[in-house]
Amino acid sequence: MHWDSLLSGLARCSTVFLPSDPARSGRLAFWRPDGEDLPYVEEAVVQEVTVVADDARTRTVRAVCVPVRDAVPLLTRARATADASRTTAFWGAATLLALHLVARGRVLPGVTAKDVDAWRVGPLAPDDLERVRTLAASMPPAAHAVPVGAAPDGTPLLPQPERVLRAFLDAVADTLTRTPAAPLAAGDPAFAADEPQHRPELRAWAADVAAGHDAGVRLSLRIEVTGLENAPGETADSDGAVHPIPLFRAVLQLHGVADPGLVADAADVWSGARAEAFGPRARMDALLALRRAARAWPALSPLLSAAVPDSLELAEDEIAELLGAAGRALAHSGVEVHWPKRLARSLTTRAVIGPAGHEDGHNGTGTGIGAGDPETDRDGDARASGLPSFLSADALLTFDWRFALGDQRISRAELDRLAEAGRPLVRLRDQWVLIDPEEVRRARDRRDRHDSRGRKLTTVEALGAVLTGSTDVDGHPVDVQASGWLRELRDRLADPEGGRQEAGQPAALAATLRDYQLRGLNWLHRMTSLGLGACLADDMGLGKTITLIALHLHRQTDASAAGPTLVVCPTSLMGNWQREIEKFAPGTPVRRFHGPARDLDGLAEEGGQGFVLTTYGTMRLDAERLAGVDWGMVVADEAQHVKNPYSATARQLRTIGARARVALSGTPVENNLSELWAILDWTTPGLLGRLGTFRSRYAQAVEGGTDPAAAERLARLVRPFLLRRRKSDPGIAPELPPKTETDRAVSLTKEQAGLYEAVVRETLAAIAEADGMERRGLVVQLLTALKQICNHPAQYLKEERPLIAGRSGKLELLDELLDTLIAEEASVLVFTQYVRTARLLETHLAARGVRTQLLHGGTPVAEREAMVERFQNGEVPVFLLSLKAAGTGLNLTRAGHVVHYDRWWNPAVEAQATDRAYRIGQTQPVQVHRLIAEGTIEDRIADMLARKRELADAVLGGGETALTELTDAELTELVELRGVRGGA
Repeated sequence: MHWDSLLSGLARCSTVFLPSDPARSGRLAFWRPDGEDLPYVEEAVVQEVTVVADDARTRTVRAVCVPVRDAVPLLTRARATADASRTTAFWGAATLLALHLVARGRVLPGVTAKDVDAWRVGPLAPDDLERVRTLAASMPPAAHAVPVGAAPDGTPLLPQPERVLRAFLDAVADTLTRTPAAPLAAGDPAFAADEPQHRPELRAWAADVAAGHDAGVRLSLRIEVTGLENAPGETADSDGAVHPIPLFRAVLQLHGVADPGLVADAADVWSGARAEAFGPRARMDALLALRRAARAWPALSPLLSAAVPDSLELAEDEIAELLGAAGRALAHSGVEVHWPKRLARSLTTRAVIGPAGHEDGHNGTGTGIGAGDPETDRDGDARASGLPSFLSADALLTFDWRFALGDQRISRAELDRLAEAGRPLVRLRDQWVLIDPEEVRRARDRRDRHDSRGRKLTTVEALGAVLTGSTDVDGHPVDVQASGWLRELRDRLADPEGGRQEAGQPAALAATLRDYQLRGLNWLHRMTSLGLGACLADDMGLGKTITLIALHLHRQTDASAAGPTLVVCPTSLMGNWQREIEKFAPGTPVRRFHGPARDLDGLAEEGGQGFVLTTYGTMRLDAERLAGVDWGMVVADEAQHVKNPYSATARQLRTIGARARVALSGTPVENNLSELWAILDWTTPGLLGRLGTFRSRYAQAVEGGTDPAAAERLARLVRPFLLRRRKSDPGIAPELPPKTETDRAVSLTKEQAGLYEAVVRETLAAIAEADGMERRGLVVQLLTALKQICNHPAQYLKEERPLIAGRSGKLELLDELLDTLIAEEASVLVFTQYVRTARLLETHLAARGVRTQLLHGGTPVAEREAMVERFQNGEVPVFLLSLKAAGTGLNLTRAGHVVHYDRWWNPAVEAQATDRAYRIGQTQPVQVHRLIAEGTIEDRIADMLARKRELADAVLGGGETALTELTDAELTELVELRGVRGGA
């Protein structure tokens, strides 16, 4: 359905909701009071509807009746249009409320008055009810103008606003909840089908669901001590005396749903003393809820037949049930159990991790847990040697169990006595306590099982546990407490930029570090001096290179850290590194290990304190020679080049040992969290565990947005090892000038529009007949072809002749932009993802007398450096660049304008390209111009990036690969040419 073409017409209509049974078969009726033609809507019917006009008389109008499923997207967008009618705006607001309730899981299964399966909204909290009633009070009369009868005098009666609104909310819930997962929630396959299912046998079950969720009251059990039994009891205390055992009963309590502060014993409600406060249905609602609770715990059944369901005497086995499985079942059915505070105790288990024999960790024999044995399988390469013993298997820490009842710590012997008693009521330290015997038994079994393994933790495993505050033991989370020097280390790492200044600016540095750069140096020194790796993830242009040069100089003053630094970087950055080292660390030896004549001879003669620069490709080929050097530090610049841990480049990099490892990357996560794992597992091996474990514990939950707690745990674990700072952060780069980003829409020419539609039509037909890899290949082919057509027909048609004016809207706009900017003596960067496009532009601009130069992946290193120098000197006003080859590592602050001729799928890559100009050293405002062919796939991608940039980073980061998984309908929606009239 083409929503855009419908919005204007539907928004101006009067809109009413026509309820039905079941709710999902209801429809939204759009009609025109002025009698104008109605818009055409697919899947809709035009029918006559009786409405009440402004003069209180009924009349019959023709209305477009749209199913709820199709009306939801229409209303959410139509409500925001400038000419939306009051009724359309109201039902749009009602749609948003319905979506909010469904998204929060406020839906319940049931059956309708006709015994048909149906979902509905509920249970509604007091705040939800207030929102519903407030919205209903604002309902315009025309929004519920379909009469439901007539008064004795013949005046038409309108339905109650809240009743109509609730029916609409139920209709949205009944429509959107029907997914393949619906039967799992409802317990019946009928609740996933769109066709009504007549299920009268579910009537009692539906009433039970309603009793548990919609009743005006909810229940709880208050456990009381009624006396002491003079039978022999426990003798676990020190005097060996026999103590009477307390007796218990469960008292039934009622709580008001609308007023949570309203609480009374059931006996008072039945006697009439508190019945008025709960309303006339209180007893019936309480009995329905009690029946539901009795199914969860049959011991409550006698209360159902009692004249007054007031209380229940409890046997010892029933107390044990309530402390364990029965209590959990009751809680699931909405009944809480309140225990006496002076008796009830919860058993907490905590792991204390630290050096053996430390006073904070002496409670028991140390045993090991964690990620398991050192990795040698596909989920991690064998760990590289060369890191200090602090990170090696020799530095093992103990894992000790600590148990507590409430806030009182108990010994291992006491835990054993509690487990052996096997009873819910035990005597401990001269007092009675209530505790779940199954919980005690599980705690002891877990302790014994891990004691028997006799394993310990490496320092990195232990550090990961204490930073997150928890670890997994047999699939269950256990709180972790650090002891000894491990606790001190955790505290030092807690604030990445805080703490005392341990490293001042090196005297040998020929520059003055900015404050944030000095803080970054201090952080890097702290991490590397502790034997830990680090990832400096500052935005491009904030000075990561000079910070690393300062770190190298500082480490040379410490004999234990001194040594040569190996920098592994993309080819395009070698020249920049050499210039920066020569500029900021004059006299420091620097050599390139690159090309056919590369060698490491004479490294020792240089004093072993210089820099060696190499590329990722050379490192991969010559890793064995590089691994033979005693490096003081290895730096991986643009570390996203090793984001695939299974690649040969990543594997070879792991074999090169050093006393410190530092990764530099402006984008440590481009597509998914596994890339972050790959970088940090190189800098600090073992910190994040095995890749498979990391994916299941963190990545899937965080990327899916299903577990905010997992995101927080991962942040606590990663934060000390990754310093991320952006240009926009307060105090980071206040001297940077403003940056303005503008999307410049252009129309397709008639030739472009014809080519675009033909390619869409032909390729979609082929895609419909294909599957598997063939289909994915056709999708990539389609997307590529459309983007090339948007650039210029000559690119798609592979023409070699010079570009002809009037064939491309983008080219015309680029010419206009460059004419203006060159007249202003401005310098411009023009990025494109296609080298062929860049070559066509180079030829075209040369013919127009515009001096340009082109940099792409095949440009030799020396020529790249010469190009940068010519541009920075103002010799060439227009610099054409391939996005992938020139998106990182270049300092082009001469440019005040950046043009993105075509859009890339990942906004992070575009941002990196823009940062060639917008970086430290830039003194003029930067204007970013993004050229977008309107009505095309580029327009849709640009819209998604603008509205949901963070989501786009995750969803669109995979580029065309991610879009190959779209359905045929979704793909058609994405690529279809809309609302465009090709030019002459």
